[in-house]
Amino acid sequence: MIGGLLAGIAASPWMRAALRYGAIALAVLLFLLSLRHSGERAGRLAERLETMEKANDVQRRMLEAAARRPRDRNELAERLRDARF
Repeated sequence: MIGGLLAGIAASPWMRAALRYGAIALAVLLFLLSLRHSGERAGRLAERLETMEKANDVQRRMLEAAARRPRDRNELAERLRDARF
């Protein structure tokens, strides 16, 4: 029964053309969905990179500030006396 229906569909030139255009439309739709998914993934990765850059910048500034801090109480007192703090 099903084989007879498929043979009838395959024998009709109009149905073959409709199936061909349907397959092309399906391929284009799948391509566009894949393209959209890739764009979303690229956007998430760009946002993640930006967040990491901000965190690294904050950490670098913290390390630079720690490198400039007074080493002991005497150095702190000298800086306060000389108004270099």
